[in-house]
Amino acid sequence: MNTPPPATNTATPSAHASAPVRILVCDDHVVVRAGLLALLDSAPDIEVVGEAGTGEEALALAAKLGPDVVLMDLQLGGGIDGVETTRRLTSTDTGTGTDADTDTGTGTRRTPHVLVLTTYDTDADVTRAIEAGATGYLLKAEHPDELFAAIHAAAQGRTALSPPVAGRLMANMRAPRPALTGRERDILGQLARGLGNRDIAKALFISEATVKTHLGRIYDKLGVDTRAGAVAVVKEQRLLS
Repeated sequence: MNTPPPATNTATPSAHASAPVRILVCDDHVVVRAGLLALLDSAPDIEVVGEAGTGEEALALAAKLGPDVVLMDLQLGGGIDGVETTRRLTSTDTGTGTDADTDTGTGTRRTPHVLVLTTYDTDADVTRAIEAGATGYLLKAEHPDELFAAIHAAAQGRTALSPPVAGRLMANMRAPRPALTGRERDILGQLARGLGNRDIAKALFISEATVKTHLGRIYDKLGVDTRAGAVAVVKEQRLLS
């Protein structure tokens, strides 16, 4: 009796297993970076391919390694900050890495997704990062599982936001913009340039007392009580754009 040969499995393990998300970590604090590397190493579907302590290092390593996601801190000490690094990383003119063979120069340029991981959660920080091209914005206080999920979401180009950040963005979008008069907008414009009351009065050909009166009304409308607070709201809500 002839015995049939044993069946062979032609499928390879890699045919069914998805490739891990390749991560580049950028944080200027060595201890924080070491902790992140240890944490990410515990996730089987995430591979850390490099680490950087400055924005310049992140740009160079991203160009060399072609990561899927760059985990980016905002404040990076000296040199360019996290926002400018994000802008350069996500620029279509300066895409990093290739999707094919980098040695032969074949393939298309890959632009990594940037997931901001920071302790800073002001409206201005969030707005600047998102406008620079960040796919997500996460706070360092989040649970590790939330970080892992956000990394996978970012790798797929999906937005990932910490709940407090998402809530504030929605609240800002729903809140009506302050109704400023033309004169109030003129004064705010001069205020944003750093001019004092006397110089504002000269620039707009009005009295200094009139400037003070308008500033009082502007503060009430913006919900602030200082010049610096008014300028911050102007920038965050882009009231003069």
